[in-house]
Amino acid sequence: MSRINNSNNSSEMSEEQLAVDQPKSAAPPTLTLAFKLAFSHLEISIKQNISISAITGIYGDSGSGKSSLLRVIAGLEPRAKGQISLNGTVLQDSDNKGFIKAEKRQIGLVFQDSRLFPHLSVYQNLAYGAKRQTNRQLTIEKVLALTQLNQLQHQNVTLLSGGEKQRVSIARALLAEPKLLLLDEPFSALDKSTKSQMLTILKAIQQQLQLPMLYVSHSLSELQYIADQLVVVSAGKITQVAPIHQAIHQLNSRGETSPKTSLSLTIAEHLPDYGLTRLTLPATKSTSKNHNIYLPILEQSNSQRLISQQLPCIIYARDISISKTKPEHSSIVNHLPASISVIQYNKTNALVTLKTNEQEFYAQISLWSAKRMALTTQSKVYIQFKANAVHSYYFTEPTANA
Repeated sequence: MSRINNSNNSSEMSEEQLAVDQPKSAAPPTLTLAFKLAFSHLEISIKQNISISAITGIYGDSGSGKSSLLRVIAGLEPRAKGQISLNGTVLQDSDNKGFIKAEKRQIGLVFQDSRLFPHLSVYQNLAYGAKRQTNRQLTIEKVLALTQLNQLQHQNVTLLSGGEKQRVSIARALLAEPKLLLLDEPFSALDKSTKSQMLTILKAIQQQLQLPMLYVSHSLSELQYIADQLVVVSAGKITQVAPIHQAIHQLNSRGETSPKTSLSLTIAEHLPDYGLTRLTLPATKSTSKNHNIYLPILEQSNSQRLISQQLPCIIYARDISISKTKPEHSSIVNHLPASISVIQYNKTNALVTLKTNEQEFYAQISLWSAKRMALTTQSKVYIQFKANAVHSYYFTEPTANA
């Protein structure tokens, strides 16, 4: 995935210039849902309160009802029956024939396709969307800077790449100054490099504006990078709402996805001579030792730009192996002491849950290995995995032989 260039240039605005007044101690917005919507193949039945502090991911199989959920929230499915409110403001109440139209809800929606006016430039597309909004705090110039579109503002939108068009679509939604932004698989058609850039831009926008977002995707790795909370939708129902790492690990236990370890680690240093970046797994109350985890280098220099930042990472269970002795003479760079907490036996393999410094890791090994090693819960072992097995949307090119 491509490296993100966050270097300042003369056309970009400072954080102070971009700032929009936000209540500093306001409680996270609460979305209250209690509705049903029937289709020929599926009935969506949702009853859930969702507190949205930053970016909440919505995950589920194709046809599970994710996009329909967003459309109901946005006011684009008047056939839905029930109640919907945002921060106590009633958006729909079928019993009392209450229904606020989509354009009055102060909810933005970004689709997979950008839906821009093809005969207009970037700036003209934004100006058309902005003219409906009075007393705006966000100017077109501020939104151009937020979405990194300054250099493209006079381009006709038909000449833009897919990622650039989606940035215009997001910019247009921001100019309406919504209280909630909904994004329905906005980057699914993009390659991984462009998607990485778009996700980083979107995270920066959310942090700058403190704008709550609901983000739909069928990719858990994408959601793990961008979201702090996950809503799981299955067969028209919300089956889970939990912090992102916890939610992914619960999906592991239920066998609903390829098992993986989800964690956020602190970026400690770049090692350009070795093509690696060192991350740290912090000590806990019960353990006094930090552990290092290495992945392919994020910066080819000793730049301090990312140092001390938290990096969301995924390690697939199939890429973690277990050793009963310390692997001191191994070419694999990552090896950590761990304690086995759960062994889940499946038809062809065993899913082993382990803990290091209170962080859960998941290893998927063969039944033969589990029996041969006589693994049991509470066993003290070592886990090991290559640097290339640590995945994040900050990745550039993998380092060979890591």
